[in-house]
Amino acid sequence: MIQMSLPAILIVYVVFGLAFIGSLLLWAAWLRKRRESEVLRYRLQCIICAFPFEDKTGIPLPQCPKCGSLNERNQT
Repeated sequence: MIQMSLPAILIVYVVFGLAFIGSLLLWAAWLRKRRESEVLRYRLQCIICAFPFEDKTGIPLPQCPKCGSLNERNQT
């Protein structure tokens, strides 16, 4: 049986608790960044009228729903 003093037990408890909370925060930030990049993949802005729109078709020159002009996709 391992014997530990009360302060040592409290320090271990706090360190593991902070490590767990820190890992949860890092995981949540990673998920948020992944979700944002997925949303921005389909986001376009018209070069003529500056209307922001989404296009999930994958065609190289999507048409603006507001003014009808063709827009190039960003190659990012």
